[in-house]
Amino acid sequence: MNKKQFSFQDRFLSFRFAFRGIRTLISDEHNAWIHSFIAVAVLICGFCFGLSYYEWIAVSFAIGFVFALEAVNSAIELLCDFVSPERHDVIGRVKDLAAGAVLFAAFTAVVIGVLVFFPKIIAIF
Repeated sequence: MNKKQFSFQDRFLSFRFAFRGIRTLISDEHNAWIHSFIAVAVLICGFCFGLSYYEWIAVSFAIGFVFALEAVNSAIELLCDFVSPERHDVIGRVKDLAAGAVLFAAFTAVVIGVLVFFPKIIAIF
């Protein structure tokens, strides 16, 4: 294997590809639009309720967790569609598993949201 010498310039350039991936996720994936809308709503609620430092950590992690898995799911789906454009049972299972991971992350984010925001909402009433 040919080892390339470490270069800060190459590392900085690699961020361009990562940001392109984020842009693709947000612009092309409909589920990411839903995640974005919910994330913005949660962030607004967080500022309105004055979340603590640790609550912000939990909420930020939940948002990042869902977006990261949505990106991985989208990448897996694109790769599966490229490798096997025709319907195939194994490819379908792979895509279902990836989608299930996103759903699991979303449920986890909802639990975190309930744990953080429910006591604050109850305190108002």
